[in-house]
Amino acid sequence: MAGIAPRILCIGMPVRDLILRVEALPERGSKANASHLAEICGGNALNAAIAIARLGGRVAFAGPMGDARETSSGFILAQMAQEGIDSTHIVRMPGLSTPVSAIMIEPSGERTLTIYRDPALWTVKLPEADALLADCQAVLVESRCAAFATSLGAEARRRGIPVIVGVDRAMALQDGLLTASSHLLFASAELQETAGIADDGAALRRLAELTPAFLAATRGPRGTIWLNEAGALEETPAFPVQAVDTLGAGDVFHGAFALGLAEGKDVRGAMRFAAAAAALKCTRHGGGPAAPQRIEVEEFLRDRR
Repeated sequence: MAGIAPRILCIGMPVRDLILRVEALPERGSKANASHLAEICGGNALNAAIAIARLGGRVAFAGPMGDARETSSGFILAQMAQEGIDSTHIVRMPGLSTPVSAIMIEPSGERTLTIYRDPALWTVKLPEADALLADCQAVLVESRCAAFATSLGAEARRRGIPVIVGVDRAMALQDGLLTASSHLLFASAELQETAGIADDGAALRRLAELTPAFLAATRGPRGTIWLNEAGALEETPAFPVQAVDTLGAGDVFHGAFALGLAEGKDVRGAMRFAAAAAALKCTRHGGGPAAPQRIEVEEFLRDRR
């Protein structure tokens, strides 16, 4: 129905993030004082889900979470409820721990992190496709979740639903998500590592031989490079901003891009919309939960026509 916000299913593994702002990364074996501490929820797909909700989409989330008795999962679920994200399809895993990360942010906005994920979380079985894909206009998947998301992605594609995969680690060339997706958004370094080619354009063309999916590579302040329908390279510039925290910027980009597509934007329009959302996120501290509101993005774009 006209006027109803599109519903997007995000598939991933939520994380509890502990964020420390530091003047510089401590040397090995040393100690350093932090100037600020924040505790937020994170994870690639959850950051994207928060961005989608802030930008006006309806969001459902599916993926594994730890035992109902442990504290990290309760913290994350409370944050999801506050953002209006449907957590009905999250699968609780008895006896397991929800992932936790420790993140250090330097004054430049660059971040360094370490994370613990219980290996048994990868054995999760998602709910049935009919329940997950009902009234769904797009699916957004973390690339690392191929083990439990590929078959659902393939079913979504069979039903004509776009499947957007955010890739922030190298993929095997036999990874099922390469062909179960409609749009693959790589980070530049991971694209080059996946293709085995130290050039973004050449790497995109190499992967285009293996998948019919739309292919793009995000490059931070250098913008995004992608292959158009004719197989030619195009670029979407990044908006210049004073970055203070890049944590979650790529995830916000993925979420805004998925929402743009679900709203009927063409690829160029969705790319520009995503670039604006990611730029605004970089101007404030807080990872994914610092994603902008829709009105902010629209005003930002109006000022830069």
